[in-house]
Amino acid sequence: MILLRRLLGDVLRRQRQRQGRTLREVSSSARVSLGYLSEVERGQKEASSELLSAICDALDVRMSELMREVSDELALAELAQSAAANERVPVPVRPMLGSVSVAGVPPERVTIKAPAEAVDVVAA
Repeated sequence: MILLRRLLGDVLRRQRQRQGRTLREVSSSARVSLGYLSEVERGQKEASSELLSAICDALDVRMSELMREVSDELALAELAQSAAANERVPVPVRPMLGSVSVAGVPPERVTIKAPAEAVDVVAA
């Protein structure tokens, strides 16, 4: 069984480690106990949306970026689970979107178009 809380914890831990930060630093910045943050990272506790928001703020990561990474991890875990069970995997599973950078573009000049299966970010 795939547990969302474990995938979420793994992604949070990777985000923190990429920044070279300790649990203590992030827990202090997010105003959550070190022990609780550790349990969230290990997938032992379910994090509320308020707690996730505080952790994302502490890590300076958008919650949408965090959830996108969790979604990608979930898709891979489902594929692995299907392959292990010798189930037929539908092709294509779904198009995966890469990250899009609009650095240096004023927000008022960015248009987001959302067709049924993709999102295009266009700098006008």
